[in-house]
Amino acid sequence: MATIKVKDAHKEFLDFLKGKKHSSATILAYGKDIDQLASFLEEMDKHHVHEVAKDDIQAFLGKLSEKGYTPKSLSRKLNSARTFYRFLKVNEYVTDDPSLLVDHPQYELAAPRMLKPTEYRALRDAARNDTRMYAIIEVLLQTGIRIGELADLRMSDVQGDSLKIRPHEKHAERIVPMNRSGKEALDRYVKARPEVEDDHVFITKSGKPFLVRNIRTAIERYFRIAGIENAKVNDLRHTFVAHHLKHGVSLVLLSKVLGHKRLSTTERYLQYVQDRGKDTTNLSEL
Repeated sequence: MATIKVKDAHKEFLDFLKGKKHSSATILAYGKDIDQLASFLEEMDKHHVHEVAKDDIQAFLGKLSEKGYTPKSLSRKLNSARTFYRFLKVNEYVTDDPSLLVDHPQYELAAPRMLKPTEYRALRDAARNDTRMYAIIEVLLQTGIRIGELADLRMSDVQGDSLKIRPHEKHAERIVPMNRSGKEALDRYVKARPEVEDDHVFITKSGKPFLVRNIRTAIERYFRIAGIENAKVNDLRHTFVAHHLKHGVSLVLLSKVLGHKRLSTTERYLQYVQDRGKDTTNLSEL
């Protein structure tokens, strides 16, 4: 078994994630979590990965809990530690994984926030004079695609009444249908879009790709303008799911459109949807 310092292993782990082409957001999240763990272990005078035991990881989570971290956040930190240790085992830096001996904190998943019709109509109205943002909001709301997938759209991915969604964060490529509202909003933006070399659909005024963090900030600004409280960008996706389940769209069809790896992920929404309609294969407009 090769020996390696925790901080050196941390660097190798991040290089591994980059090599696997994980998103920058995923790499950043893992990086912060393992950096916290590495700093704590250094305080405990544990400098090499093989020196770390179950009690050390439990103590790390306990310290974070004292600082006010929620059980959900602690669970994520533990997941990061387990991913880190899987990497260490594969590379034969450790023989045992102490993170597997630590139990996840118990917590209840919060119900997904679905926008009311009055809310998403107000959001549309707030962005109506901003062709680009109106198209972004409408595409997210009418197709249910992820914000990262939207940011990665290229001009060649707009294929008539559908969008080709490129592989994203280990999600497979898929074709997503666009309804009339989504297509009209996107067509208006494309006609007004500056002619630049970059082929991303959504670009900045300087012709560069419109990045996820900037898209998120812009949408959150329109939430505030529309007077919609406690809403996040992913709520547009939740709203898409709830609307189509309520109107009886097939779970299998909806799961494929959303790019869910497991049908159970789509089924989880059923507990939040009342008066589910008859089964249909039509994706209606919101």
